Amino acid sequence: MSEIDRMLAANAEWAERFPGSRDVRPARRVAVVACMDSRMPLFPMLGLEVGDAHVIRNAGGVITEDVIRSLTVSQHVLGTREILLVHHTQCGLQATDDNSFADLVEQATGRRPPWAVRAFRDADEDVRESMRLIHESPYLLSHEVRGSVYDVATGLLSEVVVEG
Repeated sequence: MSEIDRMLAANAEWAERFPGSRDVRPARRVAVVACMDSRMPLFPMLGLEVGDAHVIRNAGGVITEDVIRSLTVSQHVLGTREILLVHHTQCGLQATDDNSFADLVEQATGRRPPWAVRAFRDADEDVRESMRLIHESPYLLSHEVRGSVYDVATGLLSEVVVEG
């Protein structure tokens, strides 16, 4: 049985207990931008239930043009007003740099990506950079953003403070 077959079987079991649809607008009026890392179970670690928040995930949890697009829809159409950033320790993007990653992809595929992977060394500093990008976006109704770093060894979040 493939992993996808297992997931589809698990969904059939879950659907038997499915409590029903929720409002399309997040109940807690919050959007979470997080890394795609499989060690971060966002819903239980943040005390969220289905329907509470929008969750936007990508490699590194970095603020890209598409993340801003999603946050803009989230705020303008669906009523969110707060943003929580969740980066984490031992991130895969800390193990490379933009040029090395592009070289790796080009060597494997013959094509160099037209986008930067947005690698970083310091998770706290990258959270601060992400917060800065959200504050500078002209498309968002609310720039209420807070950032954190999840420790994959302890399960604890540490809030990242912006100095100044």
